[in-house]
Amino acid sequence: MDITLVYTVIGFCLAGYSVIGNDSIQTLGTFIASKQKWYPWYILAGTASLAMIVTVSYGWYAYNGDISYGRLTRIPAQTIQWYHAVAPAVLLLLTRIGIPVSTTFLVLSAFASTVVLEKMLIKSIVGYGVAAITAYFIWLGISKFINEKFDTITDPFQIKLWRNLKWLTSAWLWATWLMHDVANIAVYLPRSLSVVQLLMVLTFFTTLLFYIFYIHGGPIQKVVLDKTGTRYARSAVFIDSIYAMILFYFKELNDLPMSTTWVFVGLLCGRELAIATMNKDYHFSYVFPIIGKDFVKMIFGLLVSVAIVLAIHYIIIPNNWGLQ
Repeated sequence: MDITLVYTVIGFCLAGYSVIGNDSIQTLGTFIASKQKWYPWYILAGTASLAMIVTVSYGWYAYNGDISYGRLTRIPAQTIQWYHAVAPAVLLLLTRIGIPVSTTFLVLSAFASTVVLEKMLIKSIVGYGVAAITAYFIWLGISKFINEKFDTITDPFQIKLWRNLKWLTSAWLWATWLMHDVANIAVYLPRSLSVVQLLMVLTFFTTLLFYIFYIHGGPIQKVVLDKTGTRYARSAVFIDSIYAMILFYFKELNDLPMSTTWVFVGLLCGRELAIATMNKDYHFSYVFPIIGKDFVKMIFGLLVSVAIVLAIHYIIIPNNWGLQ
């Protein structure tokens, strides 16, 4: 068997597991948190899988076999080498200990030039800022009317309404997220897939999703559960809607990949600060350790990504270790 095929399969499988297991919690985390007490895990997994199949298949059809929605235009296809599998392996390790690092930086850094990586970083920083500021001002208004701890919904009609809205917003967010982050897995594949290859990818993704729902999100789910009110359908609807709108805006802005993790953490940061501003019982001394911890983890992931890309471009490739 060709050794490059082995590297490709290993890299793809590791990237798929790491991306679905890590980044998907950004979109599915509130869905799991707010729905798991009402529906069996396999119903939720089946719903998420159906939305994934529709979204990925549409991208494959609309972009001539490219399931990344054009996110890899500036990263040409490459012959997969051993070092390309290092990034998802590191990501897998960080995922297992619950660190919400950026899969975009960690995975694509092994393929992207330093120039593209720099542009990805700038776009992600802007995304973090836009999400934080948007969430802060929106939740200043929302917090005047909603406090999930003291203003719980008891009306049966409203309960049903918010639960149904949660289904819709979760599907919308899940689709927009896939349009960004499938690129982190598709980078190991040909830029144009055949029907058979597409079916194999969809089967693999579906299997991963069912596993993630079976373990209720895994360790990384704690990032979502630590935040105020994320288990409530009403709050989850607002989080999903704002996050989806921001992701869709940046998708349409240009074809550069970006870190959806940074956008997600920025959104939760702005939301927590707004809640602390409006709620006298929710002190900033409690907020800053939570958002600070997430930010430190993001920076750690960025440093690892930069180390990987520098090592590849300035150490591994120039020395050509003879492992190709």
